[in-house]
Amino acid sequence: MQALAERLDVAFGSRTLVSFDLKQFSSLKTVEPNPLGLRGRRLDRVGRRGKYLLFEFGDTRLVVHLSQGGRIDLESPAKATKPKGSVARLVFEPNDGLLIKEYGTERKAAVWILAQDEEGPLEKLGPEPFSQEFEKLVMSSDDRRRIHTLLRDQRFVAGIGRGFSDDVLHDARLSPFDSLASLGDARRRQLVASIRSVLDEATTRERDRTGGLPAKMGDRFLIHNRHGAPCPRCGDPLHRISYESHEVTYCATCQTGGRVLADRRMSRLLK
Repeated sequence: MQALAERLDVAFGSRTLVSFDLKQFSSLKTVEPNPLGLRGRRLDRVGRRGKYLLFEFGDTRLVVHLSQGGRIDLESPAKATKPKGSVARLVFEPNDGLLIKEYGTERKAAVWILAQDEEGPLEKLGPEPFSQEFEKLVMSSDDRRRIHTLLRDQRFVAGIGRGFSDDVLHDARLSPFDSLASLGDARRRQLVASIRSVLDEATTRERDRTGGLPAKMGDRFLIHNRHGAPCPRCGDPLHRISYESHEVTYCATCQTGGRVLADRRMSRLLK
């Protein structure tokens, strides 16, 4: 999201919004201010908080969450079509478009229009991964949830998500079933270092991309969704744990002392 925000800022920053065309009404999560009031206003900058894109129009902010299936197309010139999964189209002068769309059927991409003093969905976000606040939290927390669950919790840390949780724990040689409360200071420091290293490397790679956010994004991750492939560290096959809506990828050799974790969902299916 950081690299995408930077690209969008370069593409549209300081330009005037010509039109805001909401293609999927259910994606708009606010009633006031009226999104049509953004027309004719200059975009000061595009930023990011956690997984949210922030389009700053003076005292009004357009907040976008792409969710898992959300993507962005840059159009020059702007189009008038409505592709499948379209969420909203922003057109900036002279005639360049930013199309927000969503793959899949869940329809979780969302848009908020917020006044300057409103936080909306940002209010409940935890600290950013590179902040001192987050480092202190990791070093002091006695949270007993599984670390993979903890890293996906946006109230604990903003912006990591499922894929990077897999890569971070692989880098730190931690089991996704470990808890933060079970770790000593050295392993906690390693966790913080791995989080920052993995995210920093991913952002550097993403800065090589041009345009918006393409349909296929699997190249962002080192091990996520690569079960069955050789571990990039030891060469043994990667394993997975399946849940109702997502999967966790890990290396038994590097992360769990050779133990294959119980996949309760698959066990139920086999009964």
